[in-house]
Formats: sequence, structure tokens, C-alpha cells
Amino acid sequence: MVVPRPVRLESSGDSSDSAPFILSPSARISVAGAGADAVARLLRAELASDCGREPVIVDEPPAFGDIAIVIAPGEGPHEDGSDSAEGYTLEVAAEGVRIGAATPAGAFWGVQTLRQLVPASCGGDVLTIEAVRVHDHPRYAYRGAMLDVARHFFTPAEVKRLIDAIALLKVNHLHLHLTDDQGWRIHIESWPELTRVGGSTGSDGSRGGFYTQAEFRELVAYAAERHITVVPELDMPGHTNAALASYPELNPDGVAPALYTGANVGFSTLQTADATTERFVRDVVREVAALTPGPYLHLGGDECLSTTEADFARFMRDAARVVAENGKIAIGWHEVGKADGLPAGMVGQYWDFTTPRGRADELALAFVRGGGSVIMSPSDVAYLDIVYEEGDPIGQDWADGPTSLRDAYVWDPARIVPGLGDAHILGVEAPLWTETVTSIEEAEEMAFPRLAAVAEIGWSAAPADTDPVESVRDVTEFAERLAKLAEHWDAAGTQYRRVPEVSWPEPARWS
Repeated sequence: MVVPRPVRLESSGDSSDSAPFILSPSARISVAGAGADAVARLLRAELASDCGREPVIVDEPPAFGDIAIVIAPGEGPHEDGSDSAEGYTLEVAAEGVRIGAATPAGAFWGVQTLRQLVPASCGGDVLTIEAVRVHDHPRYAYRGAMLDVARHFFTPAEVKRLIDAIALLKVNHLHLHLTDDQGWRIHIESWPELTRVGGSTGSDGSRGGFYTQAEFRELVAYAAERHITVVPELDMPGHTNAALASYPELNPDGVAPALYTGANVGFSTLQTADATTERFVRDVVREVAALTPGPYLHLGGDECLSTTEADFARFMRDAARVVAENGKIAIGWHEVGKADGLPAGMVGQYWDFTTPRGRADELALAFVRGGGSVIMSPSDVAYLDIVYEEGDPIGQDWADGPTSLRDAYVWDPARIVPGLGDAHILGVEAPLWTETVTSIEEAEEMAFPRLAAVAEIGWSAAPADTDPVESVRDVTEFAERLAKLAEHWDAAGTQYRRVPEVSWPEPARWS
């Protein structure tokens, strides 16, 4: 009963080795291999939080009743003769638990599966885990969630809370939308007014805020310990009113506009083909790239309705080259595919519907023709800010109406854009825009359980069916696994929407 569904999970059933594992107070965590100790420390912290157990970590062979974490070549699952970088094996038997992986990331994801197998009500002296064998690896390398901190600001502690929640689902990228019309949320030393002015407010006049560079580094490190890569986004040349209000010289007319707290889009643009703007782009990209050891830096590039097509193409081409010069791979929303001459290998993020409109499919394919790949975020099924039902007080409904749990679960990334198959897809991402989301509790309720559905699409193997459009996934069976996962959400204090498709555990924490 694990989310995402493993490639293979076999219960021992009635076999001779079906006796469960009992995690006793004297159990230890045995480690072997580079990186195993760090994974073990996270497991111990999670067991302490989940169950009040703090096993001793030992660098020696496991004894009866221990948990072993082994990281070495050949320890991960074998597919086509090679180890998956994030794959793992997990064996639970009366003698003990063994997690094997070729990398620390694989071992960490094995730990997340083990956490879900541990009963959520794990108080008392005896903690029993069913005997199972798991062989698992992800479908896609990129499995992402996005949090918009520009419209409504979220503190470092709140972002860490989200990181902890998405790690349980084996989500390995957190895209932070750091800049928009309503706020600039990352301090830039060479342009300090961006946060002093542009970071002073948010949507609907909500609190402002921003991350110092030290705070952002610490967030990146916290995520990296959990094998999650932070992807910073600096949205430009549109969605830039906060920057324009901070520096008049970035405006085409040289006049700073008022700070903006509304929800409309497409009205702002940086002055393009201008030496000051070019210096601005180089400075902010350089500073943010230096804060993020991960490979990606997102440039936005969507909804630039006030930038001429020629200026937009020139700007995005030049900005993407600046990203490449700073050692990062540029990501842009699929509209950036209109620009020619983009750096080889640039990644596009598709956000149109599951049935592409206009030129959306053509623009997504442009990245593949340029030697890059695509992240799939179809807004009518993967956007977490869309309402669950008509009349919801939080959320938006522009993406073809409400998005149910079923909607979020039955689509397939390789069946949306003709000619865009798994070989061209870097992965999937579920964005959460926050025009109407004002707290981390509201963010969690919008994200869960639908993020679990998108996480499973990104991790688990594609269904073996022939429907050319809709994936044949078993929503009823998924709902049964979600109900078990919700016991862990309850124990952790993670908010979630009690959608009608699932028989949720009772009693509800807030009833």
C-alpha cells in the first residue's frame, strides 16, 4: 500500500518466510557504503518523528532485528543490465530490513517506502511491518512540485515543511517561482532595491518578504539532504512589475510603476535591447546561479503580452545564453519555443491542456529539435491551484474547470503532444500558483492528494494499455493506497483535501 506504486512489491503472503519484521527498541541501523550514514540519520530522525524510535546507527554488519542500508554498485535494481540512479531494493523479513541501492538517492527513496510500510499508529513497544520484497525505480528523472512564493510569500520554515511532505512521495525537484508582478523574493546584492521595494508586498496587499542569500542557501541545502533539487525561477521579461517598480531604468519609459497586488497578467515587460537591462539580467542570473548547485535555472517567459514577438525572441535567446554561461541549463515555459537560436539542450515546460491548443504542441517540440527535453505540466490536470469542485473558496477555475483526483491521475505525459514520447520527456511537475492561497495549510490542502497522483505518474511505470489519449489507471485501487498514506499525513500534521473518491481514515483531525 505505497504511493507512488513501486515497479514490483511482493508480499510474502503464506510462504515460509512470511513472518513480519518487529522493530524492537533495541534495533539498530547498520550502514555500508558511501552516503549510507547520511541516509540512516534521516531515517532515524523520521522514525523518531513518526514513532518515537531512535535506533543507534552502526558501521558494522547487521544483526537479527536490525535495519540495513547498503549503498554499492550493483545494489540497485537492474534494468537492461544497468543500475537505475534512483532505484532501490527493499526486503522486509523477520530477520531484519535491508535497503540496497547504487546511490544515496536510491537508498533515500527506499527509506520513504519503508516509512509508508510502518504503521502510522506505531506507539507502544511492538512495531510490526509486513514481510515484503520491493524492486523499484522511477520512470522519469524529473519529478517536480512548484510553489509560487511571489504572489504570497512563504517563510523558510514553511517551505521546509513542504519539502518534508513531498519527499515522502519521492518528488525530487522543488521549483520556486521567486519573482512576479506582485513580489521579488530573492535578495540580489547588486540590485538591493528589488527586495527592499519589490519584496515589500504581495497579492491582495498581503505581507511581503524575501529570502536572504544565506536563507536561500540553507533552503537549498535542506532540500539537497533529502535528494530534492531546488529549481529557482526568475520570470522575465514579463511578470516583472515588482522589478520595474524597484528600478525605473528597467522600464521602457524610464518611469517606475506603482507596486501591484492584483491578479491580471501580461501587462508588464522589461525594456529589451537595452544595456541596463542586459546588465540586470547578467547580475541576477549570476547571483542566483551561484546560490544553487543544481543544474537548472528557470527563466519563465510565459504570458509576455506587452513584449513584441521579435523583442521577446531576442531577449529569451540572450537570457538563456547567460544562464548557460553561468553553468546552468535554462528552463522556460513552452512559449519560449518561439525563439530561435536557444542554447542546445534548453528545457521547455509545457503548461497547456491535455489536448493542446494553438501552437502549444509545436512550441514544446521546438525544445526537442534543439537537443533539449520537456517537462510536462498540463494545467487542466497538473495545476494544483485549480479548484477541486465548483464553488471552492480557494483556487482558480480557468484551466477547463475543476480538477478532480481522477483528473489528476488518469493522464499520461507521453500521450499529449504528438511526437513527444518518453525519450523526449524529462519528467512531470505539478505547479501551485498562490494568487488565492495565503497559508502553508491552504497550500497543502490544494496540493494533497492531487500531488500524490502526479508523483505516481512521474515515478511509476506507464500502464500497459492502448488508449491513445487517456491512461487506464485504476482510480479505485489508487484511492485505497491514498487512504493508507493519509494516516501518515495525519500523523505528520499535513493538511489534505478529503475528496469523495477516497474512504479517508477517521476521525478526521479537524472534525
